[in-house]
Amino acid sequence: MSTYLPPSSPHGYLVLLLQARLERARASSERGASAMEFVIITAVLVALAAAVGVIIYNMVTDKAENIEIPDTPGGNP
Repeated sequence: MSTYLPPSSPHGYLVLLLQARLERARASSERGASAMEFVIITAVLVALAAAVGVIIYNMVTDKAENIEIPDTPGGNP
């Protein structure tokens, strides 16, 4: 049983977009190549973000360790 969804409805619009995207993907002969390119680019960006995160973490940790905290007044020596 097939239910008609008008393209003006949110569900109909979603179905229409998915059908168009599926047709485009089936028509392309280089589907795998572009997917691999996206995987490689994503991996490089994740590695770069991790490296920047580690550098920032180390800088903050070093600065935090060098902060001198004075004794509280009236505390035990």
